[in-house]
Amino acid sequence: MTIPSESVELVENAWYTTDEIAAVLKVDPSSLRRWRTATPPQGPPFFHLAGRVTRYLGADIIEYLRISRVDPRAA
Repeated sequence: MTIPSESVELVENAWYTTDEIAAVLKVDPSSLRRWRTATPPQGPPFFHLAGRVTRYLGADIIEYLRISRVDPRAA
């Protein structure tokens, strides 16, 4: 289920689906799938739980967004 990013509040110890994180990052879910299968993998850290089940930990997404931030004043 895709939910609008406005309604997603990341919780550090919560697990999120590909669709939920795609909504937060405002990208298509296929982008996350493509990033996961790239060599080397790109995008935020993820967990393969079983078969085709992939989850993202809230703390990892928060950290990914923090380190991906570009401050033009510091560049």
